[in-house]
Amino acid sequence: MLLVVSGASGAGKTTARFRAAPILGEQFVPVEFWHFGPIPAVPSVEWRQQNTEIAVQRAIELETEGKHLLLAGDPVTAGEALAVPSADRIDIAVCLLDVTPEVQNARLDARHDPLEWRHANIAFADWMRHHATDPQYVPEAITNDSWSEMRWERWLGADIADRWAMTVIDTSSLTPEESGAALAAWCRAAVAGEAPVFRSGWFR
Repeated sequence: MLLVVSGASGAGKTTARFRAAPILGEQFVPVEFWHFGPIPAVPSVEWRQQNTEIAVQRAIELETEGKHLLLAGDPVTAGEALAVPSADRIDIAVCLLDVTPEVQNARLDARHDPLEWRHANIAFADWMRHHATDPQYVPEAITNDSWSEMRWERWLGADIADRWAMTVIDTSSLTPEESGAALAAWCRAAVAGEAPVFRSGWFR
């Protein structure tokens, strides 16, 4: 299974991954895009989607070993993960780490995130909040300037509202340890079929 931890900058994706990894053990392989190669100075939407495909292919390989890939740390959205070419070959579960604008601002300040990007980061978090329940909400946020190999027709404009489901964890008031524990619990629940999962071929 591919476990995608989605979320805007400041939501706590990397922190939760670090804390969840020792809880989960070797059956779960935690990665970020940098595990697959160098990150461009200015990552593009196309680059993000191409690397999501690489992650999906790696998850498919790990599945033959009885392992699961946990992709957490990069702002990959559910719609992108489900639309890369190989996504129809594996079960995919998505967890959105959400955060209030106030807490997101404080976290980005603490890590000296450039202020000129702040509006975009806050807006993307708001968009992800909508995307978690409505795949047809401003899809241009991820389809504009996208990789030509993306299979947007799997969900874009399709009648799949009854099959669009993911888990949302609000990290605003959670400590790093609590975020990690919550993420680990979600991973185990998804693998056990006790949390929403997009099963292979779910869109057909």
